[in-house]
Amino acid sequence: MTSLNKISLFSLDIVNAKTEDALAALLKGGARRTAAFLNAHCMNVAAKTPIYQWALKKADYLLPDGSGLQLAAKLQGKRFVENLNGTDLFVPLCRKAAALGLSIYFLGSAEGVARKASEAARKIAPALKVAGTRHGYFYSEEEDRIIDEINASGADIVLVALGVPRQDVWIARNRHRINARLVMGVGAQFDFWAGRVSRAPRMLRSAGLEWIWRLAIEPRRMFRRYIVGNPEFMMRAWQDARAKKVVPTADERAKRALDLFGSGMGLLFFAPLMLMIATAIKLESRGPVFFRQTRIGQGGQAFTVLKFRSMYRDAEARRAALLEQSDRAGICFKSKNDPRVTKIGRLLRRFSLDELPQLFNIWNGDMSIVGPRPALPQEVEAYPPQALERLMGKPGLTGLWQVSGRAEIGFNKMIHMDSAYVRSRSVFLDIALIALTFRAVFTGRGAY
Repeated sequence: MTSLNKISLFSLDIVNAKTEDALAALLKGGARRTAAFLNAHCMNVAAKTPIYQWALKKADYLLPDGSGLQLAAKLQGKRFVENLNGTDLFVPLCRKAAALGLSIYFLGSAEGVARKASEAARKIAPALKVAGTRHGYFYSEEEDRIIDEINASGADIVLVALGVPRQDVWIARNRHRINARLVMGVGAQFDFWAGRVSRAPRMLRSAGLEWIWRLAIEPRRMFRRYIVGNPEFMMRAWQDARAKKVVPTADERAKRALDLFGSGMGLLFFAPLMLMIATAIKLESRGPVFFRQTRIGQGGQAFTVLKFRSMYRDAEARRAALLEQSDRAGICFKSKNDPRVTKIGRLLRRFSLDELPQLFNIWNGDMSIVGPRPALPQEVEAYPPQALERLMGKPGLTGLWQVSGRAEIGFNKMIHMDSAYVRSRSVFLDIALIALTFRAVFTGRGAY
């Protein structure tokens, strides 16, 4: 069996790999494999259902699905490199299967849904072989016939959408009788691809907030799963971290609580404004609404920072030619008259509105409301030894240097300020700096 890195959570080994590596392991010829997806709801069910725990431990690969697992990992100082949720994995799985000449059998959901999901799969990958489809409403005495049908179809992959925990228990009990190289439980995946359930906008999915969308469109059915279940899961994650002696300090817990409250309220309050900004960016210049860039966070860990795009699309290609025009002494590049900045971009930078999408980074735990400026990898590589201290804290949307003049402050002074903050950070200091941030935003000092 192909080896993949894993993270141990809740006494289960969960895959920590990129999509392409996970698919290569799942679809490799030879041994038969079983895979299951795990999210916060799954872990809540498993905690109360011993037979589901048994089924999960029998699976060869457990894949992390959603922000809940990411938060649980972060409580233990770990990080999943990618969210391997079933609906997003469906597209590359179909394309990879088609490229390898593998066939898929779709089992589960309501009458006709598996067939519609298979049709969607054929649109994604026209060369895909569909071995067969069948709805998921059957009695236990029909299992032998269904398994015979699956085996007779010659399916290489069987996707089972019977819901949690039924699908994984069914797979665990019958896996030895199914000839396919991969059998995988996929939850509500067929419903999404058949059009029965609409997916959240990409912005919410990227931020790990798809659960808010599902709660909004199905409030009665999803209320217990999310409103009751999410706090229940976080308590379990906390207990798992405490049992492994990696529990955050009281100050760290309070800071994270402030981050979650602040970013959550900020996303709700600024949602209309963010929609207006996104529209203005699209109208002025070609290119994506968001600017994504790799930055270095706490402990030297890389993450993807989100901003509203304030420059033209070729900005990165033109950066090297502009380095001599930097208005800041030291490593970090800043220019008041940067020709790469759009008209809308200048307005966004003047009032720091380009940084609003970083509220998603804060919600996900990559950043904090208050902390050192998130640094570029090439900046960190050029750091003098004393500057590395600033990496001990999470990067922030605002901070000591941001409220003291931002780009007017030289690199060495910025490092001194960030290091001083990391040594003395507290929730009370954060609240004071947040209050000072409003003054800094309205005066616009150093914002360009």
